[in-house]
Amino acid sequence: MKLQRLLLSLSTSLLAVAALGLTPLAHADALDDIIAAKTLRVAVPQDFPPFGSAGPDMRPVGYDIDTAKYLANKLGVVLELVPVTSANRIPYLTTRKVDLVISSLGKSPEREQVIDFSEPYAPFYNGVFGPASEKVSKVEDLAGKTVGVTRGAIEDIELSKIAPASTVIKRYEDNNGTISAFLSGQVQLIASGNVVAAAILAKNPPKKPEPKFLIKNSPCSIGLNKGEPRLLAKINLLIEQGKKDGSFDRISQQWLGSKLPAGI
Repeated sequence: MKLQRLLLSLSTSLLAVAALGLTPLAHADALDDIIAAKTLRVAVPQDFPPFGSAGPDMRPVGYDIDTAKYLANKLGVVLELVPVTSANRIPYLTTRKVDLVISSLGKSPEREQVIDFSEPYAPFYNGVFGPASEKVSKVEDLAGKTVGVTRGAIEDIELSKIAPASTVIKRYEDNNGTISAFLSGQVQLIASGNVVAAAILAKNPPKKPEPKFLIKNSPCSIGLNKGEPRLLAKINLLIEQGKKDGSFDRISQQWLGSKLPAGI
């Protein structure tokens, strides 16, 4: 009798839900939400030129900002830029503070357990860089060395897996901190992206960072929450269209000095 009453109660509840036009597993669709709100909220870098930094008027500028503008324009919505750091960009997404992360984000198995990724839209690779005086050509040569990284960045994750136990890895909260650590001599080497090394070279420091070895080729993709197949399909379609019509070649030419490489 108890089982019958339980089943009757459950059946009654489901009928009541159905009568209200609801389903127990109803799930909001992110693409519909963006269109309905007429706003696309995008997490972008604030300290990582040329992907994202403050311009002369203090407004965000860079490769990722132009990519966000391209997508918002194609979706016919207003763009809301949300500056983030490497460490908080994924939490901002998973807590629904933003709809997308366009912040020089590379894929990794750990990240793919948490969020989904679009097709790549920009070239990026990570490596170890340092002055010519540092004789480093492979990961084993980092034994006893001090290496600066940006906390939570892909090079932090990957280098932590492979560096010798005697390597001292110093973590900084943003890319400006990592760059400053190298320029001030707090670290002998840095593990970072090719564009960070280029930004250091632009400062003409006494110790110029040259590439020592590659950690990972990690082209940039757009991050979005899992369980959003329509939004993922739409973003991938717009990226494909942007590659075909030259939009991304123009963005890459402006911020990286060359068109998209083959395979991106």
